[in-house]
Amino acid sequence: MRRSALFAALSSLALLFGCATAPPEGVEPVQGFEPDRYLGQWYEIARLDHSFERGLTHVSAVYSEREDGGIDVLNRGYDPSADEWKTAEGRAYFLKDRAAASLKVSFFGPFYGGYHVIELDKKDYGHALVCGPSRSYLWILARRPSLPPDVVNKLTATAKRLGFSVESLIFVAHDRTPPS
Repeated sequence: MRRSALFAALSSLALLFGCATAPPEGVEPVQGFEPDRYLGQWYEIARLDHSFERGLTHVSAVYSEREDGGIDVLNRGYDPSADEWKTAEGRAYFLKDRAAASLKVSFFGPFYGGYHVIELDKKDYGHALVCGPSRSYLWILARRPSLPPDVVNKLTATAKRLGFSVESLIFVAHDRTPPS
């Protein structure tokens, strides 16, 4: 049952993203990106709602280097209504230059969607603002389960200026340890 629910979620993601990979018009990926510094664990601080993450708390992603030059993606989130963890494994590849934070990511077969880092703490790689191929996809990520309010405010102001519906952001709970 768990696999079929995950398959349905990943199929939805594939249908939503289709083959669209470019960032939305007027949105530029971070330049001077250092992929090795971006690898590791990130916590989802906030997101716009999507069927493939709906209801999940304690969402995180782990990025690791692939032998073929891409990036392995392991997303994990807790579904309190089902009392279970859900995971999705994917792979990502740079659209052009590795110094531009613009990738295509797939969780299901040949279907890719865009993954674009559009704001980044370049000093510490401690937080990021990420979008998909349209303004319907937005995430605030951090290396820790929380961010100071001034950083969240700065990131949401950037997203609002770029035309994202920040009023609809869902802030992700990381306040307790769910069952393992």
